[in-house]
Amino acid sequence: MARARRKTRPAVIGDVAQLAGVSNQTVSRVLNDHPNVRPDTRERVLEAIRQLNYRPNLMARGLVRQRSHMIGVVSFDTVLFGPASTLLGIGRAARDDGYGVTIVTPESGDRSSIVDAMSTIAGQAVAGVIIVFPSRAASTTALLSMPEGVPAVTVEAADDIVAGVHIDQAAGARMAVEHLLYLGHETVWHVSGPRDRLDAQARIDGWRATLDAAGRAAPPLVVGDWGAESGYQAGLELAERPGVSAVFAANDHMALGLLRAFHERGIRVPEDVSVIGFDDIPEAGYLIPPLTTVRPDHEEVGRRAVASLLALVDGPGTAEREWVIPTLIRRNSTAAPPATG
Repeated sequence: MARARRKTRPAVIGDVAQLAGVSNQTVSRVLNDHPNVRPDTRERVLEAIRQLNYRPNLMARGLVRQRSHMIGVVSFDTVLFGPASTLLGIGRAARDDGYGVTIVTPESGDRSSIVDAMSTIAGQAVAGVIIVFPSRAASTTALLSMPEGVPAVTVEAADDIVAGVHIDQAAGARMAVEHLLYLGHETVWHVSGPRDRLDAQARIDGWRATLDAAGRAAPPLVVGDWGAESGYQAGLELAERPGVSAVFAANDHMALGLLRAFHERGIRVPEDVSVIGFDDIPEAGYLIPPLTTVRPDHEEVGRRAVASLLALVDGPGTAEREWVIPTLIRRNSTAAPPATG
């Protein structure tokens, strides 16, 4: 058989059929392991597939032939506590329902990487897809790249077109701020996550709205990047500002950096400044002092995402949004403000 010429586009089933000298139907039979194909014909088709580097759309095949028992997940920032815990919940729930999980992580958050990730998922015979992208642009790109007719559920994405599961980020921020105001602090500073993240923006909105409802002025926002280093730098900045008595960090890792910076500057927590985080990472209760934080149940988000997706797989459903309410965990990093006068 002649060597296949290099093509400028991905090979399709007709290219395989032409190179192997068979019909499209015969190629389909080989791909589906049909028994009524002669061994020499099967070998010619397989050799053509190898030469053309043909990648069949296994998702479409799975939907036509029978129900797949794999769930596809496309997620970014999987090393962060929240997304990692959500993936854990997805995996456990899928296993309980008799499903496996295939996870694809884009190389970056840019459009081409997300499109490539969705293309990879589209070739893996999944029953449906869970998209874990707390970024408006990324989640929109992922949804637009979905094969038509494939059920999808988003996690933290602001989209009403498909079903979604969300942590009530604003409610969690409100819990944190109300706790500090109840202790007697005049206002609360906020070290936020990246502004392009939907979860970070929702926590900012909740922080501001709670201060506004209490008639308190919101201090200037300090923007971090979820990492302890950015929390540390924020702490060094806040240590130089007069009158800072309470800080709400948008996640526990940035709160950890705050604690280190305040310690280095001789600022006691909570005697001089109260610090509250968000996430309740496993180490939160073992920091010095143990960290008061907001606990969003990321695993529950993953479980609900699987349940919502499988409901869509079982039959047509509507695009509903579910909300998981966080819980305030009180520890020793928050207290009444220092006495003045």
